[in-house]
Amino acid sequence: MSRTAQTESNETGLTRASGLGGFAADWASDQRAFKNVSWGKAMMWIFLLSDTFVFGCFLVAYMSARMSTVEPWPNASEVFALHIGGENVPLILIAIMTFVLISSSGTMAMAVNFGYRQDRRKTAALMLLTAALGALFVGMQAFEWTKLISEGVRPWGNPWGAAQFGSTFFMITGFHGTHVTFGVIFLLIVARKVMRGDFESGRRGFFTSRKGNYEIVEIMGLYWHFVDLVWVFIFAFFYLW
Repeated sequence: MSRTAQTESNETGLTRASGLGGFAADWASDQRAFKNVSWGKAMMWIFLLSDTFVFGCFLVAYMSARMSTVEPWPNASEVFALHIGGENVPLILIAIMTFVLISSSGTMAMAVNFGYRQDRRKTAALMLLTAALGALFVGMQAFEWTKLISEGVRPWGNPWGAAQFGSTFFMITGFHGTHVTFGVIFLLIVARKVMRGDFESGRRGFFTSRKGNYEIVEIMGLYWHFVDLVWVFIFAFFYLW
């Protein structure tokens, strides 16, 4: 029998054909990486992929509007500055918001880790902490919106230059803030179920899977990390460019 017809075992114990057959098997990831993926996790990945296209279209529209306008674009260091101690501190609120949201990604990752260990109390506590950080982020974003509106920024114009600034800013940050808000709500729902022991008893209901399975915590983690990643791009495009 030739070597190309022989099979060899990989590190996971699965048989793999050598030669051209093995090369094809390596690229057939749907038979390996996703074969045993649950329906809930697969649907979350599909949702995140579609959401990536939406945010991508918004950011491309923002770049197009900014590069094509003939009016001067507002200076982010001045627009997003806070008056503290008699001086304007540029981007201080945005820096705090970014730190809070990135920190919440860390607490969510730890919640998923303890969920794998079926540690009910630590999982619930970390999910509640993540929700609190997310709510703090939304609160600071509301403060930022209130400040800009009081200074005259509108979707159809602003006192510092290009009218497109207001429309793109409110659309993109509002869309992202809505994602964070829904994430906080669902984190609270799942955390309550974890604290109540629904995943220990196998109690039937929304977001409750089979007994001993904390996969919904991981699914929430996927969503939350995506929201944090999108904010990194918004931060770079709106506040650093």
